[in-house]
Amino acid sequence: MTIRDILHETYGALAANKVRTGLTMLGIIIGISSVIAMVAIGNGAQSSIQSSIQSIGSNLVIITPGAQKSFGGPSQGRGSAQTLTVDDGKAVQSQVSSISGIAFDVTAREQVVAAGTNTNTTITGTTPSYTTVRNVQVSDGAFFADSDVATSNKVAVIGPTVVTDLFSDGSEPVGQQIRVNGAIYTVIGVTVSKGGSGFNNADDSIYIPYTTAQHYLTGNQYLSEIDVSAATAADTTQVQNDITTLLLARHNISDPTKADFSTLNQSDIIATASSVTGTFTILLGAVAGISLLVGGIGIMNMMLTTVTERTREIGLRKAIGAKKSDINTQFLIEAIMLTVVGGIIGVILGWGISFLVTKLGIIQSTVSMSSVLLAFGVSALIGIVFGYYPARRAANLNPIDALRFE
Repeated sequence: MTIRDILHETYGALAANKVRTGLTMLGIIIGISSVIAMVAIGNGAQSSIQSSIQSIGSNLVIITPGAQKSFGGPSQGRGSAQTLTVDDGKAVQSQVSSISGIAFDVTAREQVVAAGTNTNTTITGTTPSYTTVRNVQVSDGAFFADSDVATSNKVAVIGPTVVTDLFSDGSEPVGQQIRVNGAIYTVIGVTVSKGGSGFNNADDSIYIPYTTAQHYLTGNQYLSEIDVSAATAADTTQVQNDITTLLLARHNISDPTKADFSTLNQSDIIATASSVTGTFTILLGAVAGISLLVGGIGIMNMMLTTVTERTREIGLRKAIGAKKSDINTQFLIEAIMLTVVGGIIGVILGWGISFLVTKLGIIQSTVSMSSVLLAFGVSALIGIVFGYYPARRAANLNPIDALRFE
């Protein structure tokens, strides 16, 4: 038999029972589309998390107070202790090389009141360099200056979410006054939206001079965090190590495991997040891949049924000279054709689902060509694997017994 004859026979066999053929392909279609869509969503989540982490600043090293106490003692939560001072920050600034910027942070969560409205938001006391270290831009007005820090001036720069919560009437926020913990602050700027949600949402924040925060919010001279920006990405690890060595010496700590502070490298955060989301993507793909296995079993079931129904036909073909290889090839190609056609439809459907998820703004999904090729390749392999046994069974039928089959 020629390839053309085999393809013609395959089309006729599959078209003879369109409903059964369609239902058999459905398992492959669902499996392929699920794999592509789930991997695309996982890749999109990974890209989104990486972008969010990178948006907080460039080549960032974050120093926070609090670490494990001595053996047997309780552990202090990161940022909850009071061990970092302004002098520590100034020492880092002057003694650690390859630093492009540094910001001192004092954070608190307070109720903020303005013009009869109120909201509970994060107050970040910091320095003017925070804008470059943490990649914060001002869309309206200006950020506060070093002179405001030196005089503990009660000025505030607010995020877009705070603007919506406090000035929903559409009034211009710059120049307005807000009340925080009994003190009145003048709004001098509004930051550009970064997006995000939760307690660490940069849009739902108010920025004031750190000295003002120490005087009117915390009542002490400690810092909640020190943000350091390394000159280049390659310098980040060395800067982190130098900071750790310096602060251990300043705090008279010889054992690094007993440090009363912690340092966090932005690159490490990205790597950890990528690892987690990568595992999540693999899990989604594996779960979706189960439906491919189910689809393959469905193909085997259909082909075994087809062999039984066409036993007399097989016997007749073998009686007039058809070889085992001809019968084997014909049934194997029928199984492969089911998976190939189902795979093509599944790829289109999976791409469409990913596009729809992005279009609806659920998440920025990213379809990778590797996932398409993998899913399509697996579907073709399933056609070969699950079609081989029925094809071999058909090829091994005794022509005399096949012709007698009722």
